[in-house]
Formats: sequence, C-alpha cells, structure tokens
Amino acid sequence: MNDDDAVFVEDWCAQVGTRAASGSPLLGLAGLCLGYTARCFGRLGDEALALAESLAARADADPTDMDGRAVDGYDDVRDFLHLW
Repeated sequence: MNDDDAVFVEDWCAQVGTRAASGSPLLGLAGLCLGYTARCFGRLGDEALALAESLAARADADPTDMDGRAVDGYDDVRDFLHLW
C-alpha cells in the first residue's frame, strides 16, 4: 500500500477480491484494502466500489464466508468518498 499508482493498487485489490475462494481471509483483506485505497487516493472506480459493497454485504450475511474487515473497508469507502 505504499504505491502511488491508484489504478495499480485498486486493480490488485479487485483481483484478490474476485479470485479468492469463499472463506479465504484474503476476501476480507481485499475489502479492507479497497477502503484504504479510497482513503489514500480519494476515489475508486465503479467496479471497485461495487466490489467493496458486495464484499461487505457478504461479510454481514455470512461471517464464515469472510471476516468483518470487509465491512470496515466499506465504512472507509463511504466515509472518504462521502457516500452516506
């Protein structure tokens, strides 16, 4: 997360968030990192935004599917992109 290329960081977060198997700790981490990306760069693309929301919804619906870090990440997305 020390990279200054927002597109690169967002792309890798999205790849991990869409490729990791259900129950993998990488899913929650991807959601958390999308939140951090929104915090650092002040933006997310539409697909990354939808993914962050989807990961958080999955974490809320089934904590065995992914951990709550995805919810924390989506909270950051909403805070830093002013989506409330």
